[in-house]
Amino acid sequence: TKERKKMLGLKFIKISPTTYVLQYKAGAIVREGVGLSFFYYTPTTSLVLVPLGSVDVPFIFAESTADFQEVTVQGQVAYRIDDAKKTAKLLNFTVNHTGRYVSDDPDKLPQRVVNLLKVLIRKEINQMPLRDALRSSERLTLNVSTALSASPEVSALGAVIIGVSILAIKPTPETSRALEAEAREQLLREADAAIHARRISAVEQERAIKESELNTEVAVEHKRRQVREAQMEAERSVQEKQHELQKAELDTHVLLEKRRQDLVALSVDNARHEADSKAYALSAMVKALAGIDPRNLQSLASVGMQPSQLIALAFQGLAEKAEKIGELNISPELLQQLMTSKKS
Repeated sequence: TKERKKMLGLKFIKISPTTYVLQYKAGAIVREGVGLSFFYYTPTTSLVLVPLGSVDVPFIFAESTADFQEVTVQGQVAYRIDDAKKTAKLLNFTVNHTGRYVSDDPDKLPQRVVNLLKVLIRKEINQMPLRDALRSSERLTLNVSTALSASPEVSALGAVIIGVSILAIKPTPETSRALEAEAREQLLREADAAIHARRISAVEQERAIKESELNTEVAVEHKRRQVREAQMEAERSVQEKQHELQKAELDTHVLLEKRRQDLVALSVDNARHEADSKAYALSAMVKALAGIDPRNLQSLASVGMQPSQLIALAFQGLAEKAEKIGELNISPELLQQLMTSKKS
């Protein structure tokens, strides 16, 4: 903002806080600073107004890469004047009585900064192949911003760099289409490779599944064989136990048969001894009774007999003498008594 007041060749000016003013009179600086307001005499006073606010300067230009491909670099650089007196020595920031700059030097400062930036960007781009250049936006911004901030030309202009932004690095339309086609072909090849890899993976997975199934079948068959072997072992053990039992039963049967045969032999031997004893006793009795009258023997035999036995013996005697007996009468009472004795 500027205000001027005209009265008898005098003017009043009020400087904004973002503008540095230098008041020259007779070739010497009589007043300088920011945000000043004062009266001055126009015929003998020169005013230099240097803006201190930040300036954003967009830029776009074409450069060639290391493989001779043209790219367009687009961005923005921000700067501000830090040393107004130094800037005023190099460029003419003098204003006339209407407040307009008397030269176009204030418009040259942004172009000078952009030219310095262009030189630095060209130096970086010329060392990169196209593909690297298209992907170097971040690195390019860092390198160029550092180099521009340390540039003595910028310091000589009394300016400081606030920041550099590389917004885009683009190839020509023909190159872009070629890169797009190549990238598309690469994507298609990668897609084909992915499909091939997926098929190979599916085959591998199917093979792994079949191997797993085969391993499972082998394991199941191994278990079945183990079960069969265990069953056969159990059956063999049972058969051995049965064989042992049969053998034990046979041994027991043989032992019992042997014992029975021994008992039979012993019984036969005992019977033989008993028969021999009876024969010997009978022989001895026969020898002892050889000279005895049979009637006496019969009498001795009747000792201790039952009445029925004695009656039977009497009938036997009668029967022996039957030819000498003419008639024999037997009473019913005797027969009844004999029948009763026989039943009892």
